[in-house]
Amino acid sequence: MSHIVDEREGVTAPPDAMGAEEPDDAEDPDDADQRRLGERLQRLRTERRWSLTELAEESGVSRAMINRVERGVSSPTATILGRLSGAFGLTVSQLLDEALEHEVPRSGDPDEARGVQRAASADSWTDPETGYRRRPLSSADFPADVTEVRLPAGREVAYPASAYAFLRHCIWVVDGTLDLQAGDTTSRLGAGDRIELGEPADVVYRNPGDEPCRYVVVVVRHR
Repeated sequence: MSHIVDEREGVTAPPDAMGAEEPDDAEDPDDADQRRLGERLQRLRTERRWSLTELAEESGVSRAMINRVERGVSSPTATILGRLSGAFGLTVSQLLDEALEHEVPRSGDPDEARGVQRAASADSWTDPETGYRRRPLSSADFPADVTEVRLPAGREVAYPASAYAFLRHCIWVVDGTLDLQAGDTTSRLGAGDRIELGEPADVVYRNPGDEPCRYVVVVVRHR
């Protein structure tokens, strides 16, 4: 049953203590996104006729974690999403695509994709471990993934090389400072700086500053 927090007392009050009761079957938006992501993963695995063990071997993610994510009882971290997307040969945006509800119409033809995505209604995904937040700037029909990322101060997110297979990345820092480690090379980027990644390598995005870092990632496939 839903509960309403009484901020005056800092305790949880019964629904009827503060007004109308919300429906018992109302689903929290975050829970709905988590459930849809789990269904998306299970569908992708079923299409490939992979067992949990096979996906675990392909991704490097434990069977137990995959099982919890598929059942919608655990929210994966950004690193786990990167490993799973690499196993399926998808970008992280493609993996998340059907788990988020988009304002931009889907057409099936990139030349026909139209519509304004309002900032206030744009969907986003947040890493439960670091607070890293990614928001798609392009629709599913657009030929490139364009994503805005906000990385909290002092936090880092790692992606395996498999998440970058057959892809080209360009990262442009909008605000703050970003340390980008690709393989054995680390580059410090400030506002307005950009970098293009080459051959697939393990990548770590790290915010060394005291303020959040905001950057845009553009991903395209090799032709």
